[in-house]
Amino acid sequence: MDSALSDQHNGSTEASSPANGTTRPPSTPEGIALAYGSLLLMALLPIFFGALRSVRCARGKSSSDMPETITSRDAARFPIIASCTLLGLYLFFKIFSQEYINLLLSMYFFVLGILALSHTISPFMNKFFPANFPNRQYQLLFTQGSGENKEEIINYEFDTKDLVCLGLSSIVGVWYLLRKHWIANNLFGLAFSLNGVELLHLNNVSTGCILLGGLFIYDIFWVFGTNVMVTVAKSFEAPIKLVFPQDLLEKGLEADNFAMLGLGDIVIPGIFIALLLRFDISLKKNTHTYFYTSFAAYIFGLGLTIFIMHIFKHAQPALLYLVPACIGFPVLVALVKGEVAEMFSYESSAVILPHTPRLTHFPTVSGSPASLADSMQQKLAGPRRRRPQNPSAM
Repeated sequence: MDSALSDQHNGSTEASSPANGTTRPPSTPEGIALAYGSLLLMALLPIFFGALRSVRCARGKSSSDMPETITSRDAARFPIIASCTLLGLYLFFKIFSQEYINLLLSMYFFVLGILALSHTISPFMNKFFPANFPNRQYQLLFTQGSGENKEEIINYEFDTKDLVCLGLSSIVGVWYLLRKHWIANNLFGLAFSLNGVELLHLNNVSTGCILLGGLFIYDIFWVFGTNVMVTVAKSFEAPIKLVFPQDLLEKGLEADNFAMLGLGDIVIPGIFIALLLRFDISLKKNTHTYFYTSFAAYIFGLGLTIFIMHIFKHAQPALLYLVPACIGFPVLVALVKGEVAEMFSYESSAVILPHTPRLTHFPTVSGSPASLADSMQQKLAGPRRRRPQNPSAM
């Protein structure tokens, strides 16, 4: 895939350039409009549907499908962890061969992408299975120890429908692994985004402001302050961005002059917008005022990002425009309606999520392909002891 001068972690947007340095013919205005319009639409889909699914996820009774809650402490540390990860990747690409690193990353995201895509399409696929479909239940169980010391490592429950979804997702995975085609990349990227918005929950609005504010500074510093982000973005090959060719009208599906948007610019504002949807529901007024306000604010912020980037011909840190819009618009509405106190006192984990585990808790795997994907990531990070619940920290 062509290199791109954009942050593939937090998602600055910019058109890609040829890897061999040759000059491409300028894109047509129609092609540019189609590319950025498609990126905007693709960004909105996982936020909208992920927010709706986050409500159902929050109300679910299965412990295996419970969301992970981000607390204020987690939110404050996240920009630091993200910075260390970005710098670590930069050093890795400087020291080791880029080819072998991307090979390992491709295999890693190949597995996670299949599981994420399977979880994403499962609710839609269930509508197409006939009533007499022979759906059998299976369980994959790994334990260690014996007797009273026996501990579950993996307790993965699935059925025949899950296997069908995994099979279809595997076809996309093989397509991506062999061709790195932009459509396969986008299918994985949309699946990652929707799963992130659905399964990652902010516990309150203050935590959301801390997270977005910290990443606002992170985005600006690493995009404008150093060349670290640009270097990593040009070297990193993984489906953690959405891309759309600006020369699609000229070259069709084999087009290669891409505009791109990182998944962080979808998931980070998306989990805040999903929180406001749950806040709307908690008000019990049968309106979704704050959800629609923040959703419109996201459209405005991302549209402004694309406009500024097109005018100045330079990659832009999208959170620079998204964070003020996504926080400012709903707060202004709350001021007008006199609901600021209710907004900032709302606790998602207390109202809808009575027993939600914290982000740093690593649950066992059971119930769905998405749970297996979560477990794989968590096991790589290393197990930790579960921290005691502290109501004041929530």
